[in-house]
Amino acid sequence: MGDDFGRYRGTEGRVSQWLRRLARRTDDGPASPQDPDARLALLLAVAAAGMPVSPAAHPIGYRCSCERIGCPTPARHPISFAWQTQSTTDEAQIERWARNQPEANFITATGLVHDVLDVPLEAGSRALERLLGAGIDVGPVADSGGDRMLFFTATRGTPEDEDEWWPCELDCHPETMDEHPGFRWHCRGSYVLVPPARLPGELSMTWLRGPEHPLPDPLTLLESLTDACARYAGENHELDPHPVAWPLGR
Repeated sequence: MGDDFGRYRGTEGRVSQWLRRLARRTDDGPASPQDPDARLALLLAVAAAGMPVSPAAHPIGYRCSCERIGCPTPARHPISFAWQTQSTTDEAQIERWARNQPEANFITATGLVHDVLDVPLEAGSRALERLLGAGIDVGPVADSGGDRMLFFTATRGTPEDEDEWWPCELDCHPETMDEHPGFRWHCRGSYVLVPPARLPGELSMTWLRGPEHPLPDPLTLLESLTDACARYAGENHELDPHPVAWPLGR
């Protein structure tokens, strides 16, 4: 996967330009997810890093804009059923979406360029400290609304034999409410929200490490993340041993 990492690192300069432009506009404090310029700059930085995006639902109070009764993932799912083919890194299209849908969150389709390792926030925080302390290159990391942490990595690649694909549905489907593992690997057929995103209950999703960081090989993070998740589960016996991998708005 070394050649792929070089290609991803080549996008770093462009991403950094977006983030420096954002920083100049937000010297007085952190960017607000409701700031149109900051929102667009962050979305374009994600796209410049090679991660395709498409519009998602947004919160209306504690409800989801989709108005589905009992929506299991309020403000966390795509607007279109065609999100896998609709997702793009085209700047002009993203600008149009951002301008025409000012309240929308955005998702990124995984398994094309990148995967996402999704863990409980406490476990992820421990693993992140351990990884950085060991000098391991950690890519973009996001706080997914206060109870999950997302580690963005390079995808595992396309196998020669299509039957060898491990689609994300074999792990769990985004709307499945039970039997989720504490650790989830978002790959082909899945998606995650990208910052900035507003969630029900005035929660928000933010970058802890932005998309200017190159996408690492997921195997370099896997041992630390799985160890942290096992420790977290062992310390929380009262918790469901299969916590929901897609956090619900509170």
